Amino acid sequence: MKVVTANFISCAVKSCKISPSAFPLHFQDAELEQQELDLQPEFIRNILPRIDWDALRVTASELGFPTIPETKPEGDALDEQTLKDLHTLLLETHVVEGKLVCGSCGHEYKIKEGIANFLLPSHLV
Repeated sequence: MKVVTANFISCAVKSCKISPSAFPLHFQDAELEQQELDLQPEFIRNILPRIDWDALRVTASELGFPTIPETKPEGDALDEQTLKDLHTLLLETHVVEGKLVCGSCGHEYKIKEGIANFLLPSHLV
């Protein structure tokens, strides 16, 4: 599961739909793998407006990436090093094993072999 994916998902439990703490889901016991890719600066520039920056900072901190700036870089403020750091975090970092945990209800979505299981038991739908 690429880290960029976590910025676009929230808890699917019905009672969490209106809870602001259901996003972002929090990585726990995450086993990371780096898969080197060619730098894709245009992709990073295009996806940046869609990224929830506060959620990305939480995720980066939980995964041990302290190099994410406090404020979202805009336009010319997106320097080469920040571009590389974002590329590494969002596209090259994969969570192979672990879980995503909802901050609202505590439901755990297991990640196995890089695939997160978002199926809910019937009593939570």
